[in-house]
Amino acid sequence: MRAYVIRRLLWMMPTMIAITVASYGMMRLAPGDPVKATFLSSGSGQDGVGVQREGESNAARAFRRRFYLDKPWYVGYWRWLVGDSERGRGGVIHGDFGDSIVISLGTPVWDVIKEKVPATIKLNLWSFAVIYLVAIPFGLYSAVFRGSSADKSVTTGFFVLYSLPSFWVGILLILLVTRYFPSWPISELTQYPRADESYWSALWRSARHYVLPVICLSYGGFASLSRFTRASVLENIGQDYVRTARAKGMGEWAIMVRHVLRNSLIPLITLSAGLLPGMLGGSMIIEYLFNIPGMGTLMLQALSNRDYPVLMTVMGLGTLLVLAGILLSDLLYAVVDPRITFE
Repeated sequence: MRAYVIRRLLWMMPTMIAITVASYGMMRLAPGDPVKATFLSSGSGQDGVGVQREGESNAARAFRRRFYLDKPWYVGYWRWLVGDSERGRGGVIHGDFGDSIVISLGTPVWDVIKEKVPATIKLNLWSFAVIYLVAIPFGLYSAVFRGSSADKSVTTGFFVLYSLPSFWVGILLILLVTRYFPSWPISELTQYPRADESYWSALWRSARHYVLPVICLSYGGFASLSRFTRASVLENIGQDYVRTARAKGMGEWAIMVRHVLRNSLIPLITLSAGLLPGMLGGSMIIEYLFNIPGMGTLMLQALSNRDYPVLMTVMGLGTLLVLAGILLSDLLYAVVDPRITFE
């Protein structure tokens, strides 16, 4: 397995480079100019390929030279990747993600991002846990009682939830909570205790703040995961080992949980590889609605202001998470099914 993991990690490097090259090139070639966003308070403008404009101030020209915006996009990407020894910058391969060029001018990108990471991780991990804790039991229940009114009700209910846009549900929840539960925290989430409260009070306030965002981010995953669970369980429920377990007198739910569900986990593991990265991308609107200071809010700010180093770092982390999720799901196959080996 060690050789397999090393080989996969080595293949991740060219994949990361290809994705980041395409991302940086499209961002630099797209309309918009960070110089205008910085000096003219406007993100609109001409192309972002780095052509020096006539009539710009000396400060604007120095800004372009500092962040390689006066160079073609591939030069800017190379400097972002490997750094610039003349300026004492190491580049991404040396752990230097560059400086923010608009959101927090001159501040290292990692200093901008590291304060946003905890909120996004909490939101997505809680949503991920809620999806699996709700969808798998309901999918198992639907498979055991397939064709019943309960099965049809669960299926219909989950697909109705799946069809509801998360931003619309978020706005509706905010309106309802504001009217009927005005003391419930909706905005102004802080990661650390305030001066006038204890750690446990801050933890309780933070947990209450995450309830509505977690609902908005998780309900859409109930339908797909429950249907995958139902289909996988139905595929395994007619196997010979199930009939053998019944002949030995084992209880129905013990058979389902100890045998059928375990053998049905491979499709669910495959689905989980893309679920968490997809939730990270979808959490931008939810974070913005509920004023959560996370990566999604930062991504929207960076997009609107063409802050290329921040955008590249956030997108690179998302890409790394996708590749790591795929690798982790492949390794989990061997955990749930001993017949799978990487030798």
